[in-house]
Order: sequence, then C-alpha cells, then structure tokens
Amino acid sequence: MAAAASSTSLKHSPSPTTIPCMRHRSLSATFGVTAISFRRSEPRYRRFVVLSMDAKPTILVAEKLGEAGVKLLKDFANVDCSYNLSPEELCTKISLCDALIVRSGTKVSREVFESSGGRLKVVGRAGVGIDNVDLAAATEHGCLVVNAPTANTVAAAEHGIALLTAMARNIAQADASVKAGKWQRSKYVGVSLVGKTLAVMGFGKVGTEVARRAKGLGMHVIAHDPYAPADRARAIGVELVSFDEAISSADFISLHMPLTPATSKILNDENFAKMKKGVRIVNVARGGVIDEDALVKALDSGIVAQAALDVFTEEPPPKDNKLVQHENVTATPHLGASTMEAQEGVAIEIAEAVVGALKGELAATAVNAPMVPSEVLIELKPFVSLSEKLGRLAVQLVAGGSGVKSVKVTYASARAPDDLDTRLLRAMITKGLIEPISSVFVNLVNADFTAKQRGLRISEERIVLDGSPESPLEFIQVQIANVESKFASAISDSGEIKVEGRVKDGIPHLTRVGSFEVDVSLEGSIILCRQVDQPGMIGKVGSILGEENVNVSFMSVGRIAPRKQAVMAIGVDEEPSKESLKRIGEISAVEDFVYLNL
Repeated sequence: MAAAASSTSLKHSPSPTTIPCMRHRSLSATFGVTAISFRRSEPRYRRFVVLSMDAKPTILVAEKLGEAGVKLLKDFANVDCSYNLSPEELCTKISLCDALIVRSGTKVSREVFESSGGRLKVVGRAGVGIDNVDLAAATEHGCLVVNAPTANTVAAAEHGIALLTAMARNIAQADASVKAGKWQRSKYVGVSLVGKTLAVMGFGKVGTEVARRAKGLGMHVIAHDPYAPADRARAIGVELVSFDEAISSADFISLHMPLTPATSKILNDENFAKMKKGVRIVNVARGGVIDEDALVKALDSGIVAQAALDVFTEEPPPKDNKLVQHENVTATPHLGASTMEAQEGVAIEIAEAVVGALKGELAATAVNAPMVPSEVLIELKPFVSLSEKLGRLAVQLVAGGSGVKSVKVTYASARAPDDLDTRLLRAMITKGLIEPISSVFVNLVNADFTAKQRGLRISEERIVLDGSPESPLEFIQVQIANVESKFASAISDSGEIKVEGRVKDGIPHLTRVGSFEVDVSLEGSIILCRQVDQPGMIGKVGSILGEENVNVSFMSVGRIAPRKQAVMAIGVDEEPSKESLKRIGEISAVEDFVYLNL
C-alpha cells in the first residue's frame, strides 16, 4: 500500500537538506543555485553551490544503458554516466541530480533518497523488477519510480521457446557429449512438439507471446491465469482452464507467473504429484515459483522428465546446486531479456519514461504513487484500505478460467458528487484486483492504464443518501460480472460476485457477501462457510481453529431464515493449515467454504 500509507508524512533527514533560496530566486533559475543548510552544534551555516550553468535537469546513469536511450536523455538533460559507484559515491553524487537510472545492480536505498536533499524527482529502473529500489522511501521523499516493463517481452518469449525446443531435443546435453569426444545418438533421442499439450501458466504479455509461437509449432496450448479474459485467449486459439486442469493435462509446462506470496513455491511436492509422469517444465519467469528441492525429487522419480530453467531462487546459484547439476536440467544464466534489440528497447523505454516524468507528465509505467494532499489522505485512509481489501476479496472469489472483464464499483455517500473524488479509491480497488495475481504495482498514476492494458473495464456508480455528509462514504460495493465463483453464495441474486464493506471506528469491515449480510473485520484474513443454520456451528469451527492456535478476530453469521441456509464469515489472524481447513469442510452441515488471504 505504498500509494497511501507511505505518503502520510515526510520524514526529514538529519543529513544535508536542500531548501529554497528566496532572495536569489532569479539566480537559481538561471544558474541552478541551491542553498544547502547544515545543522550542527554551532549556528546554522549556509553555502551556495553552482550546480549547472543552465536550467537543464541532470540525470545520473549509474549502469550501462543502450546508446539510443542515452542519446534521448542528452537531447533533454545534462547526462552523467558514472558506472560501478559505491553506495557512498552514489549518495555523494545524488544531491546534484534530478533523476537516476539504474538496472538491477545498483541499490537505491533510503540513504540515497535522504542524501538527495529532495532534489531527486524520478528513479528509472531499466527493466521490470524494482526489488533494488526502496519504494516506501521514494514515496516519502516525493520521488517517482518508473520502470520499463514491455521492451523485454519478445526476447523473454523467444528464450522460453528456445529452452522448450532445446530441452525436447537434448541440445545442451548432446552438445557437451560431442565436445567430450562421444557419439551417443541413442542416448539423446528426443520428443516431438507437434500434437503435445503446452500449459502456459500466466497469460500476460510474455505468456501470450509464448502461446502464439507454440501454436506455430503445432502444439495444443492451454493456459491458466485467473485474470486473463477468455475472449483474448480464444482469439489465438488458447483455452483458459483451472490450475489443476492445466498441470494435470500438460505434456509441457511453461511458467510466466509473477513471484507473489500466492505463487511462491507453487510448484511443490503436492502439485508435482498431480502432473503427468514425464512432464517437461520451462521457467523463464521467477525462480521462487518452483520449490527447487521438490523439483529435484520429481526429476529423480521420473514424474518430471526434464526441466529447462533460466531463473533460480538464488542467483547465481551455488556451484554445487543439485538442480543445476542434474543431468536432465538445461540451465541458462537469466538470459530472458539478453538480446541486443531488447537492451536497446529497454534503454529507449526507460529514457522516455524518465524524460516524461521530468516534464511533469503522468507516467504509465510508474510503480509508486504521487504525493496525495495530507488532508484528503487522512479522511480517505480507512476507505483506501477498505477499497483494496474488497478488490482482493472479490478477485479471490473468481473461479479459475473465468476471466475478469467487467467490474462495477458502487459508492454510497451523503456528499454531493463533486465533493467526493473517487480516483484514489478506484485505483486501490484496481490494485486489489490485479496485484494478487500479477507482478504489476498499481497506484493512482497507473491504475486506469493497467486496467485498460489487461482488458478490465471498471465502471462506477454513486448512490446519494440522505443524512450528514461528515463521513465521505457509507459503504463501497464491488461486483464482478460474468464469472464463476469458488464460493457459490458470493453470487448475488442478479448473478454477479458481490462484496460490500463499510468503515466502523476506523476499521474496514466486510458487511455483505452475495445476498448474505455479515459483519467481520478485515484486519486479517477470512474464512467463508456456507452451511445449514443449526446450533453449535460456531463452536465446531472455533474449536478446530483453536486446536491449531489460530486466533479468531471476528465471527459473523448471515442467514436467510432460522434453520435455513446461512453464511458464516470468520476473521483469522493466522493462516490455518490445509488439514484444519479440510476438517472444517468435512463438518456435515458445511456445504461450501473458501479461505481468502488478505
């Protein structure tokens, strides 16, 4: 939630602080003069430093960038290309810079933002991942962070196909054998791709391009992505299926999912056991989505015949890594984006984003939020949290393969329409819908762009209520149309997944699921149970959770009528084990249940 929480206050560093010089405003505008104050035990000292002889901004490029990108930067700004800077050298230089461009090798820490003295306006990450940039510190210091998420798409897809074909025909192993003076034709008999089923796990930009190319090789392609619209998949002849169906029916599995808490080690012992014996796996996404110890066991047992891996949990992996050394594994050193064309494309994309940000344009590739006026944020803060959590709840209720295309958000308020700006709330609902199943960072800047890119249409409706307008909102409702649900009772009478929430005493609450009224705090995670309304149900479920020391924060039951169907919503502080959830599902009166991670 960097978009909200981190921008409530600006932290002032004890390090040198840039302040405006009002007496010499015209001089500052012409010569780039900055007044720097130092607080010491003695009286405050002020000195003037001439930073540049014109009004051009200064951009520090801290890692190698393609020439096309550097040229674009030089047409707009003063460019300082200084590579291999130590953390101390970076902190020293940064106070003279308006923008910083890095790749993955430079850590942009809180100290960097503090050392900038407020001058640094934008950090550009030449690539997709932003793990090396402290987003919270960037937002606190009013610095925009942008990345280059699209230029690598084709290169990554091509590398995925290269690994797929190389693995199928034992190219790497056969090459090493011939170079060792051997001629082992019978040992390296491969398998054909024509007619085989490829499961693309993650149907985003790269996954879609892999699917297109695999279709051209004569493969039958299925995909799993809880977010991808089914019509987009159908347009290229791909069927969206559930996770279990994808991994159990595939001859080849190609991973293109982001690394999130939900996908971490998603290919584990349990899921390897569901696969066809002899399945082959390609990973050009993130190493952490595979439990590497479990994959070694699956390779040894023959469940997985071969694996082709470009990414690993630890990079570079240790020399004695059992997975890398396995004879049935083809490994490359994270080469997915390593083509000359992709590197130039990344350079141009990040240069355009940085220049645009310095011009004051809204950046579609921004990964943190702009500063929000404190008075607006203070008032909306609990509703910001409610909005994101309602989005997270709603998308987790969608059954795999359905594809989310249309979301309707309803705000109920006693305020006049022009007195309630819902852009931040809509952005947080979008954040909740997209981030659990994607590596995209969503905020006020990029929310609408991200939704549009993913084919998600979000409409808004306002219900004007009578009463006092002291509170900005009475409730927020999120509906997802034309999808199936993991939890049947989440479907309203009109046929959509529906969740509704309110803020009570500053805390977000879930107050409706489908047609059932509930009242449970959204401070932890939630278990929803559809059950026959009968005595003792709360005690039975509570006992199972209590035995595992899972703390129940709130519990609420909404029912149609006494002794009829009811929905029980249980707020929990810890995630119950699979065994505990299984026991809850085995209670005779429980007809359906789902665990939702917030």
